[in-house]
Amino acid sequence: MSDVTTAVSEQLDQHFSGYHRDEAQITFLGNEPMRLLRFVPDSGSGDDDVVWYSSLGCSAHPMDPEAINPDPGAPRAEIVLGVRRGIDAVGKTLAMIAASPSVEGVVLREGLLIDLESPLWPGSSFTAVILTPSPVPDVAGDWGADVVVYQAVPVTQTEAAWVRLKSADTLREAWTEAGVDILDPDRSAVQPRD
Repeated sequence: MSDVTTAVSEQLDQHFSGYHRDEAQITFLGNEPMRLLRFVPDSGSGDDDVVWYSSLGCSAHPMDPEAINPDPGAPRAEIVLGVRRGIDAVGKTLAMIAASPSVEGVVLREGLLIDLESPLWPGSSFTAVILTPSPVPDVAGDWGADVVVYQAVPVTQTEAAWVRLKSADTLREAWTEAGVDILDPDRSAVQPRD
């Protein structure tokens, strides 16, 4: 594990203290293995039915897709995704999102819509995510840019269309106005106002 991913791992453990941590690994052809972490709350800890999933490995390299030798100061990121009651099948989707900088040259950033055009897990009505600020603090170190930990929030096709037409901020405002629990895997789509 690199210094960067070690620091991120420690930050995640600190943030999710009081949770039980599990780990798996997934490899995409031609890429370094991506580690997937699952944080299951111990009873009595905070929002005790939300399971958090996290990538670990995306931040090992700066996101500088145009450069042969990436700038160490280019952005670095990891992704977390919270699901009320947990759905472990979302882990593969999370790994695909976290691998998109090395596989597709995507630079992960706040407000980015990532449309997978298929259910995020079997039976899901969500086919995309938007990246929002997460509850996990950024991770600073001497490797260059801080590692930003984004939260991937599942969105439906309808919501994804609104993000394309308006913005991720418009959708987040609609969720707030409607009192939507974005961690609920069974929630309905929200129709933002014109």
